[in-house]
Amino acid sequence: MTKEHIDREHSLILAIETSCDETSVAVVKDGNEVLSSVIASQIETHKAFGGVVPEVASRKHVENISLIMEQAIAEAGIEKKDLSAIAVTQGPGLVGALLVGVMAAKSLALSLDKPLIGTHHIAGHIYANRFVGELNYPCMALVVSGGHTELVYMKDEGSFELIGRTRDDAVGEAYDKVARALGFPYPGGPHVDKMALEAEEAVPLPRVWLEPESYDFSFSGLKSAVLNVVNQSKMRGETVRTDAIARGFQESVVEVLVEKAVRAMKQYDARQLLLCGGVAANRGLRQALTERCERERITLSIPPFQYCTDNGAMIAAAAHLKWKQQSFTPLDMKADPQFPLKEWAEG
Repeated sequence: MTKEHIDREHSLILAIETSCDETSVAVVKDGNEVLSSVIASQIETHKAFGGVVPEVASRKHVENISLIMEQAIAEAGIEKKDLSAIAVTQGPGLVGALLVGVMAAKSLALSLDKPLIGTHHIAGHIYANRFVGELNYPCMALVVSGGHTELVYMKDEGSFELIGRTRDDAVGEAYDKVARALGFPYPGGPHVDKMALEAEEAVPLPRVWLEPESYDFSFSGLKSAVLNVVNQSKMRGETVRTDAIARGFQESVVEVLVEKAVRAMKQYDARQLLLCGGVAANRGLRQALTERCERERITLSIPPFQYCTDNGAMIAAAAHLKWKQQSFTPLDMKADPQFPLKEWAEG
């Protein structure tokens, strides 16, 4: 079949995501219809270590990947020959974990004689919003996860302009560090969120705004402020008020994220705000951003909870952009733990 006769609007993509500690494979039709999404979590494995151990994560991916691929195909109710392309997270992420997914995707693409689409992890998080509805350009993406905190302006489909990023800890990383200081088990973010929403009062904590016009973020100082409160309480022999500290921490984080996102929307005259990344599952952030956007009459899109954390479906959604361009990846593709978003978009 020649390229001229290929239907670029329609696709059936199997996508693999192994950038960190979730082994996930999904089959997605036309970039927005999820036929199957299978995820093997490693939370119980890494809980004993208090965080993700890269070598252990890679080994778990090796153990799970073949079974998860077969399960995704079976649940989608399709034949392998019907697939349009094989997509995989090329980066960023843990290099060993990425390599497992990349090798699996290459093998499947080669055996089926199907195109390979190396895909950017953050582009996947952003385009998970296609499971809610079509994106309205120009739009602004607030990316919040364990490894990333970014504001990305998208003038049109597939264009990404990074206007703000974290200068130190990503917001998810800060949540996990604060959770450990408060004695919560791994992963700590959901525990902090739950405690913050249940608390009746908040310990006052600083907001870090940086320069007046900056869209960058910084959370290391806030994390240090939390540790200071905890240590002072222990030195005085007082009970650590974990609920009030959790609420104070979350209120500080959420206020800065919401304020900068809304300000960026106005300055760039964007039509839609997209919340994306693992921390997009945080109920406090979702609630605050929803309420603020309603007051400001800003159109907000937030993916369903199951598509906020790492998953193969979001990788297929982003890969559909490359399918429409018929822009495929050679089989000598390498995993790239520092993969720039702009490089992927222009590649």
